[in-house]
Amino acid sequence: MDHSPPPTPDAASVAPAFQLERFRDYLALEAGNSRHTVENYLRDITRLAEYAASRGTKTPQQLSAAQLREFIYFLKDLGLAPTTIRRQISAIRTYFKFLVGEGIAARDPSERIESPKRWRTLPAVLSVAEIKLLLNAPNTDTPLAIRDRALLEFAYATGTRVSELVGIRLQDISFAERVVRVFGKGGKERIIPFGKTALGVVSMYARETRPALDRGKGRGVLFLNARGTPLSRVGAWGIIRANARRAGLAKRVTPHTLRHTFATHLLEGGADLRAVQEMLGHADLSTTQLYTHVDRDYLRTVHKSYHPRA
Repeated sequence: MDHSPPPTPDAASVAPAFQLERFRDYLALEAGNSRHTVENYLRDITRLAEYAASRGTKTPQQLSAAQLREFIYFLKDLGLAPTTIRRQISAIRTYFKFLVGEGIAARDPSERIESPKRWRTLPAVLSVAEIKLLLNAPNTDTPLAIRDRALLEFAYATGTRVSELVGIRLQDISFAERVVRVFGKGGKERIIPFGKTALGVVSMYARETRPALDRGKGRGVLFLNARGTPLSRVGAWGIIRANARRAGLAKRVTPHTLRHTFATHLLEGGADLRAVQEMLGHADLSTTQLYTHVDRDYLRTVHKSYHPRA
């Protein structure tokens, strides 16, 4: 049974049905927005249109409030910042104001979308037994399944955000030192150690499987899709969701679940809070405690001592 996510329609295929050209004209000419706002809002609504079309919703008139909420939570699962999601909500509200005003839609389902500031974030955490089921879920008989196993292992081994995970390049990894260089929010660089299990799986993928996937369009990025181009955040999200289903996990598993599980397992094992914070790339974990620099040898020691698959 194929658990892969449905193919994502491209912008060109959804533009006519979702009136994207007319919306751009409305933003620029009638609403008088800046070019920056026009580009952001158009990108936000294109993302909504592609998401809707991939789930069988062909026109904006068919979108319900429940579907819009599902889309917003999908963006949250991708690890987008609350500020970005708030802008996305603003774009959706502007879009439906345009649709209703032009007589394209009879109703505005966006009125009941709540803002991220009202969300109560209680992310799920997988047990060590559950994470083992997830990591062993891919059937590694195919190149894409080998990639999936490597991606799952690396996500759990490093606690990276999904945007960081899909941005990792081969040159960012030192297999000899078992560390990876990650570029986080604002381009801030940090070094994260990873364990022997991830070393074995990821190095084998990089050495044997990735070259077969790469068709000259990989741009040195570690994780590639079936077309040989860098895997997207949506693609990574789909891989994690499909393998959680394959593993029979009852919990809702997202990239953020693996990140939160990584941190929780280290802290429950006795790891130092500031070391975990450094590995996560957080500026601070409380309003009073700022992070101090931790050298990579200490981080490697903490990771080796407390990560279940080190």
